[in-house]
Amino acid sequence: MKYKKNEAKEYSRENMKGIWAAALNPMTPDFSIDEAGLRRNIQHWIDDLKIRGFFIAGKQGEFFSMSLEERKRNFELAVEACDGKAGTIMSCSDQNFSTVVELAKHAQDVGADYIVVHAPVLHFINDRDDTLFNYYKEICDRVDIGIAMWSHPDSGYLMSPELCARIAELPNIMAIKYSVPRDMYKELTSLAGDRILVSTASEDEWFDNIVELNWQLYLCSSPPYLLQTANDTRMHEYTELAFAGEIDKARQVRDSLEPVRQALKSTRPGGKPQAHQKYWQQLLGQAGGPVREPLLQLTDDEKARTKAAFENCGLKLSNS
Repeated sequence: MKYKKNEAKEYSRENMKGIWAAALNPMTPDFSIDEAGLRRNIQHWIDDLKIRGFFIAGKQGEFFSMSLEERKRNFELAVEACDGKAGTIMSCSDQNFSTVVELAKHAQDVGADYIVVHAPVLHFINDRDDTLFNYYKEICDRVDIGIAMWSHPDSGYLMSPELCARIAELPNIMAIKYSVPRDMYKELTSLAGDRILVSTASEDEWFDNIVELNWQLYLCSSPPYLLQTANDTRMHEYTELAFAGEIDKARQVRDSLEPVRQALKSTRPGGKPQAHQKYWQQLLGQAGGPVREPLLQLTDDEKARTKAAFENCGLKLSNS
């Protein structure tokens, strides 16, 4: 641990800045995790794209189709690949509370910087807020590592800003990935932005959130390594310009990425986000590969449409 439990909030505010991306897990043709490919991807993301940290073994990473040992190995690989050059936040989300705690302890033991835990699916509706407060408190009580909350509609509900602000009082709760409408995360920023780092996964809103809400952290999804190449780092560029107060220049760079955004969004089949993004990675020269069951693979027609849009989106792939 690089900090004590009661230093988690301060440490994260000093060190968790800029763009953090959610890693997809590349797979080999036999559906094993492509460990060498993941290492190469992470090195490219750090060295070429200047990404500051990585969300590991989350929904993008297909954690739901991985064994407990594979998830632990995923944590280890990411820590080794980052080697102190970028931060790590390990997804310990699971419906089984004991599994959440076991993964949290493993993340702490192998040198992860932080963990993130998704709000669970609940099978009752009474006393929900008190139950969720107790859920995060129990995790906090059992580990020292900094913990980020994560609220998303796929839990079947959204945690209110007031509940999140209450949970933010716990000593090692230091951030939230708040996948909610903008008025909700604006309210939480006002209520608890001095105690936790508030973020959302939408790249479309990142620039506005720097400028209007004074956010320091993009946490986190796949656009940072899908919208950029070694020779075209416009997301990094507009982020740094916005942080430096050069708002007009930042907005121009942000807006120039719109054809790339639309190429990515317009070709993505609704039920195949991981498969589509892995194929886009391959077009970029990154390791991708298939998705695991029960996820659906792209069809040949879907690949053809994606490739055509990719080739005409305006990303700069080389120095020529």
